[in-house]
Amino acid sequence: MGRLWRWVVAVWLGVGVIAAHAAQTQAQLILAAGTAKPGDTILAGVRFRMNPGWHIYWRNPGGTGMATAIDWNLPPGITAGPIRWPAPRKQPEDDLTTYFYEGDITLVVPFQIAANVPAGPLTLKGKASWLECSSACVPGDGVVEATLTIGTETAPSKDAALVEAAVKALPGAMSTVSAQARWEKPAAGAMRALLVEWNSSGAATEADFFPDASDQFEVQPATELVDLGPGKIRLRKLVKLSSGNWPAAVSGVVFQKSGATALAFEGTLAVAGGGSAVAAAVIPAAPAASGPVAAPASPAPPALGLMLLYAFLGGLILNIMPCVLPVIALKILGFVGQAGENRARVRALGLLYALGVLASFLALALLVVGVKAAGHKAGWGMQFGSPEFVVGLIVLVTLVALNLFGVFEVNAGGKVLGAAGAAASKHGASGAFFNGVLATILATPCTAPFLGAALGFAFAQPPAVIVLFFLVAGAGLAAPYVALSWEPAWLKLLPKPGAWMERFKIAMGFPMLATMIWLMSLLPAFYGPRAWWMGIFLVMVGCAAWIYGQFIQRGTSRPGLALTAIAVILVGGYFRVVERELDWRSPIEEASVATGAKSAADAHGWQPWSPAAVAEARAAGRPVLVDFTADWCAICQLNKRVALDAAAVKSRLAGMGAVALLGDYTRRPDVITDELTRYGRAGVPLVLVYPRDPSAAPLVLPEALTPGIVLEALEKAAR
Repeated sequence: MGRLWRWVVAVWLGVGVIAAHAAQTQAQLILAAGTAKPGDTILAGVRFRMNPGWHIYWRNPGGTGMATAIDWNLPPGITAGPIRWPAPRKQPEDDLTTYFYEGDITLVVPFQIAANVPAGPLTLKGKASWLECSSACVPGDGVVEATLTIGTETAPSKDAALVEAAVKALPGAMSTVSAQARWEKPAAGAMRALLVEWNSSGAATEADFFPDASDQFEVQPATELVDLGPGKIRLRKLVKLSSGNWPAAVSGVVFQKSGATALAFEGTLAVAGGGSAVAAAVIPAAPAASGPVAAPASPAPPALGLMLLYAFLGGLILNIMPCVLPVIALKILGFVGQAGENRARVRALGLLYALGVLASFLALALLVVGVKAAGHKAGWGMQFGSPEFVVGLIVLVTLVALNLFGVFEVNAGGKVLGAAGAAASKHGASGAFFNGVLATILATPCTAPFLGAALGFAFAQPPAVIVLFFLVAGAGLAAPYVALSWEPAWLKLLPKPGAWMERFKIAMGFPMLATMIWLMSLLPAFYGPRAWWMGIFLVMVGCAAWIYGQFIQRGTSRPGLALTAIAVILVGGYFRVVERELDWRSPIEEASVATGAKSAADAHGWQPWSPAAVAEARAAGRPVLVDFTADWCAICQLNKRVALDAAAVKSRLAGMGAVALLGDYTRRPDVITDELTRYGRAGVPLVLVYPRDPSAAPLVLPEALTPGIVLEALEKAAR
């Protein structure tokens, strides 16, 4: 067992090395006063010192990153005021602009001391959190604390000079340079030019405006310098409106540089020129269609029988979708192993597989009914919008892959090396049912042809109809396997059982690993840079599984020690990695992280979808292509690679002056759920093409695309 403990120590040392590597930033709380009187206000600084080549982010991180934050835990009678931020640096990086700090910077915080605070020492404490980046980004945090003594007089601390220097480095007030802002001209759709100007005693070589973040509008990062004369600095910024009225004021920091001298001033500027509301976009609704044809504005309700047929066919087609491929291979292996068994047992196992599928679809139906009853939006694949579900599924799929590789066995004592009987024993009643459950879980991120339209219709129906549709779709998914098990003669077409089955089983572990990697790619949408810690936990899960298989299932001595090692790795790994580093129960706010779909959109010149963006483009007489997609939707990603990113399609979009908009459904925003419902879809993908004529209804494309389908729709839209 000595080598067992060496493995445990190695795993823990690996985690420790990674954690140590992440500490590229040190945070410290420094006070201007060591002793203060009740009723005083003292200044403090949270000092961040970064290793060379690393940086952290300003209060508005920009196109990527995460704002530095401090969560205070102060004794009664002590109140922290708002943070004062030094001027950041601005860094264009491809299409993303960030506002950041590097080197040694200090955020200044005032502390107000109540008049009734008793004399004696007090501990001022807070938790600072940040994202530190170089070629890679790692979340960091640390507790900062300092002791303040309440006495009869105020006396400076040993760090008073550092705090004083930090205060001098803060931006001045915009009023000191008579800064002003005004709209240059009326809005052009959702974009409007803003002029920012201020007085300057000398000519500047650089000037910029670093805006604060807003939910209603975005000051674009690009800056056009209009005037850098000795008496006045004027620059132009574009403002993009998301909702509400044009802002009556903007806040941030104006910055100028003359040689080696840099000056900054911060505050809020009233915007002259008035504001105006953006009219709500009126977009005609359209039901689902099976080809790129315009749908009528008021379609007749589809027949229930036809929609049920669509549900069955959609479930049937799910069997050939890439999501379900690993489970299909396992079922084929199971059928081979059953070839020598009696007909009744083969049929029973086929029915158990179907029961696993139907039970899972029933659970999904009840989930949809419950979500709708609670007043929330429901959609196909909605569980992939839950980070906890994705984390659990990653662990499950990893364990399935390790089992296929023979690291451990599901049934203790089950041997699989070369014998057909042993291989068949891996596909008993529980295995058949579990395969049905797993097939359903892996099928949900895929939307097959017919299935999207059928479930879109079902989601608008009463609970009983929703349940019926899910069960019919489940019956379609299970049908091929029930048919094979019911007619054992067809199994004679499969190879005879033998030693090849063990090699085939191991080979099927690789598609499972591919599924795990795909699931891992979903985590940055929820956890940002913290997501990579999930890979560390999977290594620990794999180590625990190996110990279980090697020292318990195939070992003969000291199983108690092996179980202790497994507990140390899994329990310790959960609390150290999943709870602390990944912080899996606290996903990043959607506005703070760019998902893979959004990043891909930026890289290919797509713009974010919104009703206002569609209305603006249509008002200008431009065709519009809208792709509603999600990182977890396999058919969406296939459509993108095969059709939407095809050279001919991109060339045609550019040639006709079309606008390409991407609606990212990775985290299931309600506004996109509503849009999918309008077009009779229960989930993504949904691709729309709006014609050049603003009054024409959009073309609804099929769920599975080819370049020809998209080009045909674009030709119709260009007329």
